[in-house]
Amino acid sequence: MKVQTRTWPLPAQDDWSTPFAELLLEQLDLRTGLRILDIASGHGIPAFYLAERVGPTGSVIGIDASRSQVASARAIQRAELPWLRFDCVDMRALPASLPTFQRITGNLSVMFLRPNRFEAMKGLIEHLEPGGQLVLTFPSLGTFDSIWKRIDQEMSRHGLTIERERLAAHVAERPSAAEARGWLEQLAMERIDVIERPLEVASGSGQRFLQHPLLRGGFLDDAYECFEDAGLADTVMSSVAADLESMIPLTARRCALSGWKPHA
Repeated sequence: MKVQTRTWPLPAQDDWSTPFAELLLEQLDLRTGLRILDIASGHGIPAFYLAERVGPTGSVIGIDASRSQVASARAIQRAELPWLRFDCVDMRALPASLPTFQRITGNLSVMFLRPNRFEAMKGLIEHLEPGGQLVLTFPSLGTFDSIWKRIDQEMSRHGLTIERERLAAHVAERPSAAEARGWLEQLAMERIDVIERPLEVASGSGQRFLQHPLLRGGFLDDAYECFEDAGLADTVMSSVAADLESMIPLTARRCALSGWKPHA
C-alpha cells in the first residue's frame, strides 16, 4: 500500500511557530472528517497541516484579526485544500452565526485573547461541540526571563522607577500554566492537561539582538513601550544588547493547554 506524502508539513525553517505547533499536535486528537476552528491562524501554521489531515470530508476555518495575515494565508493556499478557508474575525467576539466545531485549536493564541482572556475563552468554548476538544499554545510566564531581568537591572542602574514598574506589569501580564488551567476548570472542562517545554532561541549581540525578528516583535517591543523618551530607550536597550552573554540561554516556555467539553 502506497503511503501518501503530506504536501503541507509544518515548515521546518520556522523556528518559532512550528515548535509551538508541534506541541499543539501532541495534545490534539486529530483524525479525518473533523470540523476544526483554528484561531489566530496567521499565515497558516498549523491550519494547512490540519486541513490536510482532516481531508475533504472535514473542514477547517482559520480566523485572524489581521487582514494582512488572512490575505497572506489565502495567497499561500490559492485554490488548494478547498475545505479550508481563512476569514478575518476577532476571536474575542465570535459571531453568533458561526457554527460549533468538534475541535478548536490556536497556535500562539492565548496572548491575543486579552484584555479579558477568561471571557474570551468562555466564548470559544460556546462554539465547541459537547465532547469536543480545545487545544491552545502560548509562551507562558517565565518566557525570556533572563532578558527581562537584564533590562530591569539596566533600568535600575539609570534610576528609572516608572519604567521598571511598566516593565514588571508587561511581564506579569503573561499567563502562567496554572492560570490557564484555572480558566478551563472554572468553565467545567474535562480531561484538562497543561504541558510546558523549553525552547531556546539563538541570537547575536548588539543590533542582531535588538532587531531579531522573533525577539523584537511582541517581546522587546514591550520593553521599548515602557519609555517615553526614545533616546533613553535606545541607551538602555543598547547596553542590554551588548551584554548577551549574561542572558544566554534565551529560553521561551512553550505551553499547551488542552481540555474536553463535557457531553450534554
